[in-house]
Amino acid sequence: METTNLREPSQRVSPNARWMWLVGAAMESVLLLLAFLAIAYVWAPFDVGWWLTALVGAALVSYVVVVPFWRYAVHRWEVTDTAVYTQVGWWTRERRIAPMSRIQTVDYSEGAIERLFGLASVTVTTASAAGALEISGLDREVAQRLAEELTLQADAVPGDAT
Repeated sequence: METTNLREPSQRVSPNARWMWLVGAAMESVLLLLAFLAIAYVWAPFDVGWWLTALVGAALVSYVVVVPFWRYAVHRWEVTDTAVYTQVGWWTRERRIAPMSRIQTVDYSEGAIERLFGLASVTVTTASAAGALEISGLDREVAQRLAEELTLQADAVPGDAT
């Protein structure tokens, strides 16, 4: 029996994914800053000095600058004849393998921000309790080819994917 190695997958996501994640992080940070300001200055349950506001702002700016590039360094994927490999995360890393014989569905999607950057995602659903594998931040054409390739490969494997 062949063993499966949890090695780092070989393919990187699109370099445009960094900018997509940066825009997403910026949007999240603006919402968090607005919530902080509303709590601190509108409801005023506690006295907030300018230094605390500056500290929160600096933390959010650091988040926006660091996280997208860190995620890009970590996010990887690979498809072989026998399995789909993914690695995701920025705070924690998760490596997963979905054998072709376990693939139930392959989904292609383009979110609003993804479309702005010419990107898309492919989601591979299996019978795993851990949930689907998602490869986000792919060039649109790469994602379309990958979805088609995975569909054909999974269909060629005998079994019922359960």
